[in-house]
Amino acid sequence: MPSPRRSAILAVTAVAALVAGGIVTAQMESGDRGIPPIDSSGTLEISGIHVDVGGKDANGARFAGWRVAQREGFKALWAKQHKRPISEAPNLSDSTLDGLVSSIIVEREQIGPNRYIADLGILFDRARAGELLGVAGVARRSAPMLLIPVLISGATMTSVERRNPWQRAWASFRTSASPIDYVRVSGMGVDPLLINAAQTTRPGRGWWRNIIDYYGAADILIAEASLHREYPGGPAVARFIGRHGADGRILGGFSLQAKDSADIPRMMAEGVAKMDELFTLALASGNLRRDPSLIIAEPPPPVEEELVPDTATVPARIVQIQILTRDEAGLSSAFGAIRGIAGVDAVSPRSTAIGGWSILLVTYRGEPQTLATALSARGWSVIDVGGTLRVNPGAAPAPAPRSEPPAENTQQPTPGAE
Repeated sequence: MPSPRRSAILAVTAVAALVAGGIVTAQMESGDRGIPPIDSSGTLEISGIHVDVGGKDANGARFAGWRVAQREGFKALWAKQHKRPISEAPNLSDSTLDGLVSSIIVEREQIGPNRYIADLGILFDRARAGELLGVAGVARRSAPMLLIPVLISGATMTSVERRNPWQRAWASFRTSASPIDYVRVSGMGVDPLLINAAQTTRPGRGWWRNIIDYYGAADILIAEASLHREYPGGPAVARFIGRHGADGRILGGFSLQAKDSADIPRMMAEGVAKMDELFTLALASGNLRRDPSLIIAEPPPPVEEELVPDTATVPARIVQIQILTRDEAGLSSAFGAIRGIAGVDAVSPRSTAIGGWSILLVTYRGEPQTLATALSARGWSVIDVGGTLRVNPGAAPAPAPRSEPPAENTQQPTPGAE
């Protein structure tokens, strides 16, 4: 059964889709949305392995190049994990490496009649290669972070509303070796309505809490890329900024260049790697502390039911409660506490005033005085004002001043004063 928060979001997005009408349907059917992220949880990747080998023919040279890439890739990954020179990495046989390598990614290659030149990426199976690489243990990772990639190009901000090279670079990024637990969205379904560029500028915590709860995240990371082209098809410069939280607090930034439009995907892939390093450094330095306003308050523990007479046959009545509301968490806690009182069938807000007095309508089977007694038993100050219970949570009623009897005159009469 879906949670109430998820049901609320689905209802809102359904209404938004109906309002958008045929425009939304036409855009989604045109196939210009949605890039499923690569699942890399079971692999370890090293990229940028350059090989230049010869052979008897093209296939022989390519096979020899891949063998060399496996050896060099394992050494490079070992050195990266241990932060040691590549010369200290162990030498493994080709048969052992064949059992560790999951796949080979061709980044760039040139095949001649008897020569093979390429830049390759090697994916190692985490379960089989983890022990040899020293990563068999459980690595420290961050809380689940909802990643929102934002691309600014031509004075237009987009996220996952339409496919773009920045979204594609994040979808292709292999996150298994990163200490950041990314929650990436594909851009399909309701994603463009919930995760869009406009949402990143909204400070309201209520909707943010619904979104991160819907996607199973705990916090927010915004990866922003501003792309500037000198002229169509020519050189391009991108400024990358990493942000954290609903307020978009800046963690850092950097700039990269592309020699032409065909080089932009390479620049975006490099930008993702550097952005991941930026987020990792922020995690290590303690700058990814969770915003308390994004924490979804847990429901209060159930109150032990008191031994009271059966209220099923007692007619229900509406009791109005005026309660002091200091913040949203206090209001939510008060709702749960009142619902836990025996005889309470329902609690509904009539008016809400954070930092003031909110009015609640309580459907109660019993006398208002009995409800006031139950609220006082929880340490709350309760005053009956013309049939309305005025409640101050967390403040016990002040004791009434005690009237002292008049002091007796104990002065002894002075001798001879008669």
